[in-house]
Amino acid sequence: MASHYIQACTNGRLHDAATPSIAPLNRGFLYGDAIYEVWRTYHGVVFAWEEHWRRLEQSAEALYFSLPLTAREAHREIERTILAYREVVKSNDALYIRLQVSRGTGPIGLDVALAGRAEYVIFVQPNKEHSPEVLAQGLTLSVAQTLRRNPADALNPAWKTGNYLNNILCLREARARGADEVLILNRAGEVTEAAVSNIAFVRNGEVITPPLSAGILGGITREILLRDVAPAAGVVVREETIRPEEFGTFDECFLLSTTKDVTPVASIDDILFEVSPESVTARLKHAFANYTRGYASRNPHLAVS
Repeated sequence: MASHYIQACTNGRLHDAATPSIAPLNRGFLYGDAIYEVWRTYHGVVFAWEEHWRRLEQSAEALYFSLPLTAREAHREIERTILAYREVVKSNDALYIRLQVSRGTGPIGLDVALAGRAEYVIFVQPNKEHSPEVLAQGLTLSVAQTLRRNPADALNPAWKTGNYLNNILCLREARARGADEVLILNRAGEVTEAAVSNIAFVRNGEVITPPLSAGILGGITREILLRDVAPAAGVVVREETIRPEEFGTFDECFLLSTTKDVTPVASIDDILFEVSPESVTARLKHAFANYTRGYASRNPHLAVS
């Protein structure tokens, strides 16, 4: 049981995540009226704490509700949750940390005035890494044909909300075709992102990634790659609109996510990409690992057990 154990903390109460902890009238459960952030640890430190917290605040502001915790209080509750997790699971594995915040609980009805105070749940579990085999072979992607990315003027993908049906249904379609992941287009037929990852391509040694205006989540790993990692590795990165008919002009492709940082892509449907230790993707993954070591040494105050 311990290997599958998930520790939770609901509004300050520590418990097994398999135990119910929110009321059926919680608006996150009823309507997806919630936001969340995911951190992971590297070298015993909660990575990119400030960047994720800033995005959580932006999501809360977009949904017009206040967070129930300050950043300091949230970090303290995360530390408590990790300590409780380590009491059950005796390991030093890297951790996945999720903070889910809902507008609160109240009578049934869409009016936000019915909600009480915002509520939170913290989850801690092992961070699920890709196997060496997956990293050596790369992922297979398939472009979603049935659905498009929900547009920014409807439900903005830049808000990290509790509503993931668009992503879920697109991923279901790709998995039904045997792919590992999905690639979602916007209504203009432009590349946006995968189900829970940003995407980038390599052409002639340069990285090209869709702009935020395509309708994507402003990924923290993407942000750090553009700001710090790629320049340190001597790799040029450009934000450009990308269309599926361009896939054959790219040499490499990779995904960017908090839990798995840089992951090579072997194919998108019938288009193949290079996956090798000599690739630009491999160089960036190595540079990202160097960045995480430096971040840990610069931020001992973010260390957790």
